Amino acid sequence: MEETTREQLTLVVTGHVDHGKSTVIGRLLFETGSLPKGAVDRVRAISKETGQPFEYAFLLDAFEEERKQGITIDTTRLRFGTARRDYVIIDAPGHKEFLKNMISGASDAEAAFLVVDAERGVEEQTRRHGHMLSLLGMTRVGVIVNKMDLVGFREEAFEKIRRELSAFLLNLGVEAGPFVPLSALKGLNVLKPAKEFSWHRGETLAGALDSLSKVTRPETLRFPLQDVYKFDDRRILAGRLESGRIAVGDEVLISPGGKRTRVASVVSWPETGKTSASAGESVGITVADEFFNRRGEVVTAVDDAPPVASSFTASVFWMGKKPLEKGKTYKLKLATESREAGITEIHNLIDSNDLAPRKGISMVSFNEVAEVEIETEKPLALDLFQDHRVTGRFVLVDGHDVAGGGIVTGIREAEGGRGKFERDDIFARCEVFDEYLYDLSSFRVTIKPGKSSRFTVGDPLPLNGRSYDYPENVDIVIFRDRVAVSVRDGIVRDISRIDDYAYGDFPLVNGRGFALKVSSDGEWTLARDAFLAEGSKDREELARRYLDFNAYRRISFAG
Repeated sequence: MEETTREQLTLVVTGHVDHGKSTVIGRLLFETGSLPKGAVDRVRAISKETGQPFEYAFLLDAFEEERKQGITIDTTRLRFGTARRDYVIIDAPGHKEFLKNMISGASDAEAAFLVVDAERGVEEQTRRHGHMLSLLGMTRVGVIVNKMDLVGFREEAFEKIRRELSAFLLNLGVEAGPFVPLSALKGLNVLKPAKEFSWHRGETLAGALDSLSKVTRPETLRFPLQDVYKFDDRRILAGRLESGRIAVGDEVLISPGGKRTRVASVVSWPETGKTSASAGESVGITVADEFFNRRGEVVTAVDDAPPVASSFTASVFWMGKKPLEKGKTYKLKLATESREAGITEIHNLIDSNDLAPRKGISMVSFNEVAEVEIETEKPLALDLFQDHRVTGRFVLVDGHDVAGGGIVTGIREAEGGRGKFERDDIFARCEVFDEYLYDLSSFRVTIKPGKSSRFTVGDPLPLNGRSYDYPENVDIVIFRDRVAVSVRDGIVRDISRIDDYAYGDFPLVNGRGFALKVSSDGEWTLARDAFLAEGSKDREELARRYLDFNAYRRISFAG
């Protein structure tokens, strides 16, 4: 019989220390029969020898020191399976001294669950962990309300936590759910429904896990270079393909230098003669042109180049021994790149209890979250985190210690690149004035970037070019940067975030100047939602349905 590959989902479980997270995971492993043979007997023997009661949490604790302190120190990866699929579960530390390990552990997760003690309820550390999960790109977080036996299995205790945490996570842009009431100590509602929860209309814990959908990763190419190797007469650019696919013959761009070339071969170890590679593979490529290449560069498709910038805004979770200070220089590590970086501005500090921003801050203390402006010594290739997780996420190193983790939320592109729209802390790429030219000598269509200019509210725009002609009243929606630009009488009237933009019955173009086939508010809503979810859609089908190249653009001859 042909062997089939089971679906696998990577899950992070976190929560306040003492809320029973490790017991939940230990019980789940036990109930699904996923523990190594004899593991339970060994833990029972250790508990008897040390005079401690048997704890399912001890099944996870790999270090003797953890058993002494009763807290989970390191991030542990465990595997278990249900009838539907396999899981890799990341036990993320809950104690605040070990949040650093949680960042590294949770960064690869496709789904997340918060564990909350039914008796103690939502505490400050619960909110902090919710905030961290939102910074790691989680748009939905499940909640396990544990220790329901301590509150007499009362529905009102469960509902109080559901209401409070749903409202808090919603303000972070995170959907809360599913919610699962549980008694991990007694093994109730783990695999089978329990009579104590007859009022619960949702799933058991195993059922809730199986109801989760896998995260759809970006389909566009991101290949950060780890190193360049010289073999015989070949220069092999090596790294891990983080997203997309690469194949022999593909035309690619190597950023931040903007070097354009073609893939000559795909190299794997041991060499198998393969001609393509997909996301998750560690491979090498050779290219048709001789360039100087180095670690930290990023290979992408020509028509999907990452922004190149030395200044950007970011949300940072600080874990350093010393506070993060405005004006201080740190080492920034993003994908395979490493740069000296200074904190030029601290826009605000986010209170983890009510998410209220506090302005006028000059430093960020341990366990605090802040919106900051970062400037690097040299431009680097990066992305907004919402577009690409790996090239939009970074760490800051203070001395020899990893002191903070952050995500890129806004980008000021480097001078000499494409133009940009800018207002206050809103930035967007300006590719709408790029020229589309047919090169008569090479028989190829090329894109010549428009003049590198910054446009803000009140500025006139060059609405007529060799290959474009836009109306004087038009709205430009840049989906990749989630920004909308309203143009009236040829002048920028407003620059806003796309969530704040209201359709106004004016012609619409996307960030590259292609007309959007939209003529009503309802059609705009459908188009907006489709493009913002583009990672999970067929790009060609989306373009055919919504875009018209010829409305305001044409291809002009050159050379």
